[in-house]
This record gives sequence, structure tokens and C-alpha cells, in this order.
Amino acid sequence: MNTLTHAVGDSATMVGRQFRHMVRYPSLTLMLAGQAIVLLLLFVYVFGGAMGTGAGAATSRADYLEYITPGIMMIAVASAALGTAISVATDMTEGIVARFRTMAIARVSVLTGHVVGSLFQALLCVALVTGVALLLGFRPTAGPGGWLAALGLVLMVSFALVWLSVALGLVSKTVESASNLPMPLVFLPFLSSGFVPTETLPTGLRWFAEYQPFTPVIETLRGLLMGTGTGGSGVAAVAWCAGVTLVSYLWARKLYNRDPAA
Repeated sequence: MNTLTHAVGDSATMVGRQFRHMVRYPSLTLMLAGQAIVLLLLFVYVFGGAMGTGAGAATSRADYLEYITPGIMMIAVASAALGTAISVATDMTEGIVARFRTMAIARVSVLTGHVVGSLFQALLCVALVTGVALLLGFRPTAGPGGWLAALGLVLMVSFALVWLSVALGLVSKTVESASNLPMPLVFLPFLSSGFVPTETLPTGLRWFAEYQPFTPVIETLRGLLMGTGTGGSGVAAVAWCAGVTLVSYLWARKLYNRDPAA
């Protein structure tokens, strides 16, 4: 068996391990998706009437649902990434990685298992949020091409945030700190165009919202799903995803290779 085949086989084993964890503990996935679903219900039914008519984002509660759904999807992705950091930190602090080190397995397979498993979990969370939004009246006008492009964008964002969360999990000394470090990722969509147009924000906050990564991602996702076009936000969204992925991967690899337990 050559090195590549060995690494692929070990990675498949580790991915299976992550899937078994998700099956045995479905409450984690439901909790991560549930946070985003609760926010969706809260903003649509509690704030939707006022926000829809007053924020300039829409003219009714139904229009506001269409406006905020892409932002809620990003919160679901960020919430899933939070679970990734906790899972990585748990493995690193409870000695399982040290035991893996004594086995004849490819080093890359451990992180690969976390990344692939977390990607699946993130997509599942987004699917649950989208399903609830559709039940509430969300009616995207995208054709098959738009849906495929939207799925590709969600995959890119998820891949970037998963690698960032892997790095945050590796740098954390305890599981508790790993649960706290990625929290800004969950709050960043609130400081973007996910809930109100950026032009309605105060000057300083508007500048931050316009130049942080979630705004072009949400604008692109909204344009793809609603068929309104993406403008220049698509290029910015892809650039942000590529940059975050590269930096996070290099950071995670450095931390993993440096750790004596890895």
C-alpha cells in the first residue's frame, strides 16, 4: 500500500469516526441548527414587522424573511464551526491524539476527519435552517444554476470557517476556551448587511460592516438565491473565503505539527 492510499484509507476511517459521533450525539447538531432557527423565528415574528417597514430592507414581514435568510444561514455555518473547535480541543486535551500517535496511521487523517465531518454538519445545519425558512414562506427565485452557485458559496464559507475553528481548537488549552474563542464568528453576521442594509448604520459601524467578510458573502448569497445579481460582491466573497482558508490551514498545520501530542 503506497503512502497516498494509506492516507486516504486512514482519513476515511477518521471521517467515519466523526460521523458516528454525530449519529450518537445528534443533540449537538440540533442545538447548533436550533440556535439559528430560533433567531430566524425571533427576527421574523418579533422584529419582522418593524424591521421590514423601518429598516429599509423590505416592505413587509415576508420580504424581511427573504432579506435575512442568507444572514441566518451564515449564522448556522458559524455555529457549526463552533462545534468544530470544541471537538478538536477535546481530542487534543483528552489524550486520544496521543494514542493515535502510537498507531501506524497517517498524521493528516486526524484533522481531515474533523474537517470533513464538520463540513457535513455545517451543510446539515444550513439545510435545516433553509427548510424552516421555506416553511415560513421563503421563496427564492434562483434556478438550478443559482442554487448550485449558492451551494458552492456555502461550501467555501464552511470550509474556511471550519479550518479557522480547527486552528482555534488547536491553540486552545482547554475545551472551555475552545468554546469561547470562535464566538465572534457567530456575532459577526449581526454586524453586516445580514439584517439591515449597511447604509442605515452609523458611520463607523457602517464602515466596519461594509469591509468585514460576511457582508460580501451574504450579499452574494442573497443575490444568487433571489436572482438579483451579485455585482462585485461575488469576487470579494470568493477572495475572503480563499484568504481565510489559506491562512487558517497554514496556522492549523503549524500548531498540529508543533504539538508534542500530535
